[in-house]
Amino acid sequence: MVTRPRRSVTVLGATGSVGRATVDLLERHADSFDVEAVVGGSNAAALADIAVRLRARRAVLADAARGPALAAALDGSGVASAAGERAALDAASIPVDWTMAAISGAAGLAPTIAAVRRGGAIALATKECLVCAGAAFMAEVAASGALLLPVDSEHNALMQALGGQSVDAVERMTLTASGGPFREWSAERIARARPEDALRHPTWSMGAKITIDSATLMNKGLELIEAHHVFACPEERLDVVVHPQSVIHGLVTFRDGAVTAGLAAPDMRVPIAHTLGFPARLATPAARIDLARIGQLTFETPDLERFPALRLAREALSDGGAAPTVLNAANEVAVHLFLARRIGFSHIPFIVQETMERAAASGSNAAPTTIEDALALDAHARRLASECLPEAQFRAQ
Repeated sequence: MVTRPRRSVTVLGATGSVGRATVDLLERHADSFDVEAVVGGSNAAALADIAVRLRARRAVLADAARGPALAAALDGSGVASAAGERAALDAASIPVDWTMAAISGAAGLAPTIAAVRRGGAIALATKECLVCAGAAFMAEVAASGALLLPVDSEHNALMQALGGQSVDAVERMTLTASGGPFREWSAERIARARPEDALRHPTWSMGAKITIDSATLMNKGLELIEAHHVFACPEERLDVVVHPQSVIHGLVTFRDGAVTAGLAAPDMRVPIAHTLGFPARLATPAARIDLARIGQLTFETPDLERFPALRLAREALSDGGAAPTVLNAANEVAVHLFLARRIGFSHIPFIVQETMERAAASGSNAAPTTIEDALALDAHARRLASECLPEAQFRAQ
């Protein structure tokens, strides 16, 4: 048995769904990893519990107001604590061998970039980094020499299915989608969907935002943009197929006609373990696939009439420039409004499309070349999206 040196790790977004799955694996392989820092949003009790369980050196909350609560929860534990955006960036900048980047939304961009700039392996679960600032983000990766490892189950499956081959040998890369909770719903019924309906995902257990994105199929659109940057694959060679069983996560069709696929149970610990142990394999408690018991795997073409968000994302990827950044910002605003019951489900793509049109008309068309440009464009697009709310509310009546 080969003994590997212990790896130092940091977990950004430790209290979210991907973060908790990462924590589970780190506990199971405690003899292989030293946890430098765990970073969360505002849940002091949850982060303190994680820090103690992992014997982390420090715990940091991005919400400065929750700093005293975190310090109190960790009193006597030996774990250092801090709070605030600057503290979160400082924690992300600590040199470690491996970082889980799982802070949801555009809020994850700055700390993830901080981790990228000091190098090491970056397990990327925050797809918005690449949607919001794809070219600039990948330029930072190249400049630092960081190793980017995709954590999204689809991109991780594609990475494994590629088997080290160049993308030049690829004819098509296909991402699979479960179809979400509304796969068999009519357009009329989808329009009446409530947040509790959209949050009932048929196969995955995820955070609220990504679950709503799965219901609109926007998540799959964001993943197309992510795949474009991770694999340097042109938009015309990227595809989506609906696969309700969520067993196949990605397929690679090579130019000789051969197809390889990445299969696994719908458990995020599988792709996380792949990145955590890379290039070695770590054991996980994930269920093993029994194809005979499953019986059949089915596939469908996405319905872009009932799920226009996927169409909008494809158009943003094809248009390039500022479009993906605007798309992502507007979608985050719209999903928040839907979860707050201020708009209907069908108004999510309406706000996204309207924001993209307004941004284009205002001259906001250039792709961000720096992270700072991306954050400024993101803020501008959020303002435009908020201005669409009165019309969306009117249409909801």
